[in-house]
Amino acid sequence: MDEKILTMKKLLDTSHFTIAITGAGISVPAGIMGFAGMNFPVVMQMTSITVLKRTPEHYYKMARKAFLGPMFENGPTLAHRKLAELGKQGLIQGIITTNIDCLHTFAGSRNVAEIQGSFGVNKCLSCGKHCDDVQIWNQGKCPRCPDCGGLMAAFPVYEHIGLLDREVEKARSWAAYADVALIIGAEGSYGQVYYPYLRRGTKIVQINPKSTQFDNMAMLNIRATADEVLGVL
Repeated sequence: MDEKILTMKKLLDTSHFTIAITGAGISVPAGIMGFAGMNFPVVMQMTSITVLKRTPEHYYKMARKAFLGPMFENGPTLAHRKLAELGKQGLIQGIITTNIDCLHTFAGSRNVAEIQGSFGVNKCLSCGKHCDDVQIWNQGKCPRCPDCGGLMAAFPVYEHIGLLDREVEKARSWAAYADVALIIGAEGSYGQVYYPYLRRGTKIVQINPKSTQFDNMAMLNIRATADEVLGVL
């Protein structure tokens, strides 16, 4: 693995434009399994406007257990923090993520495309007012609109796990410029959103302890967790 990490480091050092593409695997050490790790009934309730409206206390309890508690109490993982450092060093120009946990932002990364939205993208279900402050979910209960008192819902709920167009556009524009793409903890569920937009010749490095659909696309497969790999850079 050491030799592969050295190869990855050389790619980062010589690349003019590098992106990281992250999936649920990067957040597992923080205690977040993501939707793929939940049973189907929980996923349906977590993304249901009906459940949020009828039983906001129940909804918040589920959200706190699955996402909000780990987000606010455990915070970003070592890998999240290392990606933020690489960004500040000019070695990573953008992060594309399917995660809704805001941990890249918490870690200090600035250029993040959250293609499925996040708890930092919210809308009032009554008047439509938008609020992009994730901290409204850290008040011990479902947030309410400051204007009309209606329930606020995060993007994955009010769009039922849809795609956030402005973030998708950003992700695709970055993919088109990438010399190197690090695919970290992603299994490819939304690969069609960004993968076809990678420019020809992009060097792909996959960091994942599991086999995924990216195995044959990557020039380098590192079978380890994101923390194990990025922690030694």
